[in-house]
Amino acid sequence: MSTPREHKIAILGLGYVGLPLAVAFAAHYDVLGFDTNAEKARRIASGIDTTNELEGDQLSQALNSRLRISPNPSDLSTCSTFIITVPTDINTDKSPNLDPLIQASRTIGKYLHPGDLVIYESTTYPGCTEEVCVPVLQQTSDLTYNQDFTVGYSPERINPGDKVRKLKNIPKVTAGSTPEAANQVNQLYLSVIEAGTHLAPSIKVAEAAKAIENAQRDVNISFMNELALIFDKLDIDTGDVLAAAQTKWNFLPFKPGLVGGHCISVDPYYLAHKAQEVGHDPQVILSGRRINDSMGLHVASSIVKLMHQKDLLVKGSKALILGLAFKENTGDTRNSRVIDVYHELKNFGLEVDVYDPLANPVQAKNEYGIELIENLSLEKYPVILLAVAHDAFKGLKIAASKDRVVYDLKGILPRNLVDKRL
Repeated sequence: MSTPREHKIAILGLGYVGLPLAVAFAAHYDVLGFDTNAEKARRIASGIDTTNELEGDQLSQALNSRLRISPNPSDLSTCSTFIITVPTDINTDKSPNLDPLIQASRTIGKYLHPGDLVIYESTTYPGCTEEVCVPVLQQTSDLTYNQDFTVGYSPERINPGDKVRKLKNIPKVTAGSTPEAANQVNQLYLSVIEAGTHLAPSIKVAEAAKAIENAQRDVNISFMNELALIFDKLDIDTGDVLAAAQTKWNFLPFKPGLVGGHCISVDPYYLAHKAQEVGHDPQVILSGRRINDSMGLHVASSIVKLMHQKDLLVKGSKALILGLAFKENTGDTRNSRVIDVYHELKNFGLEVDVYDPLANPVQAKNEYGIELIENLSLEKYPVILLAVAHDAFKGLKIAASKDRVVYDLKGILPRNLVDKRL
């Protein structure tokens, strides 16, 4: 293999994964943060943290040091290590949407030189990096895999909205296409990850590890959701049951809920896709997905049932949903399953407003067609659904009454003030 050029890292994709990574590496290396969204690149370059994941003046310090931001692909020609952090989603038929990965690989291939290293962080199925991405790199660059260039894989573990578990203190899995590449990838991440790394024996193992992290959580939550469905029919409060069960030392503290976002509700389909490709029917994984995808209808139906019990008019009544983001204390609304409850309530004939002080109104409008309300007035709503456990909601004065239904999906309000918890 040819001698590597002067080391400069390119991070492709400046979202929740890529931007914190670019800032972290900029403390030690020259870094190019690349994003095809020119407006996003401009805002980041001006010092605006578009993810709200960075602390204090981290971005400004990096920009004043060794971080450069660009939407111009030709700037990638100055780099020798490329890290891909583009999002991976699913198509309408639940199959993996690999277009962003393929496009990023094609972009890199145009500027790949002998001796370069390409690292993928995007979540995918075991084998995807070497079976899908590497052929694109070879075809576009006219270089030979593991002879002219090498590849690594280090799955992202960013937890949006988490102010405790940040990039540097979450252990990182690493892998490489050759022993030398594996060591190079591992040492690179060790330079910024204070919690250390785990060097996997192959790229496939590292890909599989990431896939099962989220699939395991999805299945566990689906069990809690199935229990919630059962206990609802038995007129038992699920939260009370879990509080009792958790007194046993080895009971896992999962809770029922809407499972959305760009990881847990998506990644299991990647693993299921590969399982089916090799002739295995992944029954547990897919049954969990079906249960979790059905919870929006269950919540909406429960609310309407409570309205009937209080002799409240359903059709034309105003309902307020508190929260649109896919999880607490983040404004990220991508693949939020709160939208399922919204549509189901609308189908029942209710007029539904949504309030989320953290969500981007433009994104909500473009992605879901929802006009987020700006001014909160609880008094005018006979139905209130607390859908997301933002800290900003915990101090709200909300109480059920004979003329009002309060459904606490996240179980954060006092039990005596709500009609029902999931």
